[in-house]
Amino acid sequence: MNDTAVPAPPAHPDILVAAVALIRDRRVLMVTARGRDVWFMPGGKIDPGESEADAAAREAWEEVTVRLDPAALEPLFTVLIQAHGEPDGRLVRMAVFGAETPDDPSASAEVSAVHWATSADAAHCPPAGVEVLRLLHAAGRID
Repeated sequence: MNDTAVPAPPAHPDILVAAVALIRDRRVLMVTARGRDVWFMPGGKIDPGESEADAAAREAWEEVTVRLDPAALEPLFTVLIQAHGEPDGRLVRMAVFGAETPDDPSASAEVSAVHWATSADAAHCPPAGVEVLRLLHAAGRID
């Protein structure tokens, strides 16, 4: 008889998402989703078989009508933190990519507003957004 214990899977698997940090004039683009009152990074869940960069570029188009080349995105960092509105222990694992575009982002059908945020705007954000603002500020990318 084998007594090797197999660890149980986590009660709540991480929510895998990818997001874009579009920075201009020391501010980062954030959005308010329809029916929500907090500011999020433009991004969303990664579809099966989709790369993180592909998901980030797709979500940028869907949320702020900006076309980005996934190959041109700059991997910045991954945030692992309690997911907003989810049970305790359910984490969001968000891959954040830097991006540049001359296009002007605008709200799509999924988004009610766009915001150019600094670290001073953290009170508007859920935990993942607060952490992204902190990391971008610490890296000297935003005010």
